[in-house]
Amino acid sequence: MRKASLERKTKETGISVDVDIDGTGKADISTGIGFLDHMLEQVARHSLMDITLKARGDLHVDQHHTVEDSGIALGQALTKALGDKKGITRFASVYLPMDEALTRVALDISGRPFLVWKVDLTRPEIGEMDTELFREWFGAFAQNAGLTLHVECLYGDNNHHMIESCYKGLARALGAALAIDPRQRDIVPSTKGTLSG
Repeated sequence: MRKASLERKTKETGISVDVDIDGTGKADISTGIGFLDHMLEQVARHSLMDITLKARGDLHVDQHHTVEDSGIALGQALTKALGDKKGITRFASVYLPMDEALTRVALDISGRPFLVWKVDLTRPEIGEMDTELFREWFGAFAQNAGLTLHVECLYGDNNHHMIESCYKGLARALGAALAIDPRQRDIVPSTKGTLSG
């Protein structure tokens, strides 16, 4: 069963996460940041993972700690749920359109975290969320999930559409990469025999 639960507590945030990789896309998200909740719901729905994430953070200071720590916690929970990674497809890429915006996401569940982020947003906020924090979330998630992750918004005018296409693209690529390949169900998909980094 590819499920995991995790709690992360610091002086800045308290976060609990439950992940079921083989779910149906159910989401129960509460971070105190409405737009982030909306984006994490997209990740669950379009990857078909079930995700419950509850965060309490020092939003009276700013959103940074809550955003970054939610990415850390979700990434760590995903790593825990994956275990030895036997049978996974591992690589995936997707082009994700949202109205006038088009984003390309490519990833490798490699155990070697790296983020390439080419998303040029023109507004300081979407909803009440600081746009500079989207890169922070993707970076924290990639680092703690052990993903090599490339995200590039190729074009778009509406910042909401652009960033939502990034999260939906991540979701669709994750869903494909996490899928079990029946031809290698009991094999780690690496010539090294490990995907631990």
